[in-house]
Amino acid sequence: MENKNNQDNTRQKYTLLIYTENHVGLLNRISIIFTRHKVNIESLNTSTAMTEGIHSFVITINTTKDQAEHLRKLIEKQVEVLKAFLYDENQVIAMGIALFKISTKGITAKNSLVDLIKNHSARIIALEPEFFVIEKTGTLDDIEDFSKQLKGYDVREFIQSGRVIVTRPMGKLTDYLSDLEKQEEK
Repeated sequence: MENKNNQDNTRQKYTLLIYTENHVGLLNRISIIFTRHKVNIESLNTSTAMTEGIHSFVITINTTKDQAEHLRKLIEKQVEVLKAFLYDENQVIAMGIALFKISTKGITAKNSLVDLIKNHSARIIALEPEFFVIEKTGTLDDIEDFSKQLKGYDVREFIQSGRVIVTRPMGKLTDYLSDLEKQEEK
């Protein structure tokens, strides 16, 4: 039992996948839950879900398993929240996107930049006289590695998205929604 408690007290990355109705103020109420429990949100992404009328929140936090589960339960109590799932890193496939705006002034015969872009499966998405924009999609580690390798170039702006995920477990939301419909029919 002592070993289990030590595992539960280890801080690690967790992802909350929250399915909601789309209501004003819900994001604020959810973020207040994290603030009250002194847990920093590492990454946040909101979007429409596959099911019409449902939105999803993907929130990444670094905390203990017990605290992450406690936060999941508190979030799920919000009226507009349909269901909240908690995943560790082994249960999700996660990607992000980053945009790098680089000045063209320092770029003359630097074929190494073209090679760097190719080797990292990045691509140039905008080309202007003063700058160009590189898009890099990948894991957060891939993006960080690419960013470090761009240090020698005149990077003027950098922006990165929150994580987008798909889960390794299958069918949880659709099963849950189906169960809800059956309960409402009774």
